[in-house]
Amino acid sequence: MIIRLDTSGETPLYVQLRNQIVMGIGRGELKIGEGLPTVRQMAEDIGVNTMTVNKTYAILKNEGYIEIDRRHGAKVSPKADLSGRFQEKVESELTLLISETALKGINRDEFMSLCASVYDRLNLSYAGGAV
Repeated sequence: MIIRLDTSGETPLYVQLRNQIVMGIGRGELKIGEGLPTVRQMAEDIGVNTMTVNKTYAILKNEGYIEIDRRHGAKVSPKADLSGRFQEKVESELTLLISETALKGINRDEFMSLCASVYDRLNLSYAGGAV
């Protein structure tokens, strides 16, 4: 998996890294049980501070995307978070996104078509519960 971060962008690097890893898991580029690089190795590979990677891994662990074991390091977790808290997060983010697209003149049908197109293009390995 290739990770690209925008060091001049407004989004914090740890958030960009988190998003890249989540998308990699969703697309199947990172498999369940697959180990992630150590904090030090990841930081060196992508050119960021180890604290950035450490914060990212802590967030991913808290969200249930990875497990961290002192002996075996960080691995992609087989657990899916289907809690109400996650559902609320999705609804909140969709509300913002739909509001923004409506303000830019994109109607419901165009939005749904775009969602379907992006969803299909991502080839998500976790989609529909298939793991």
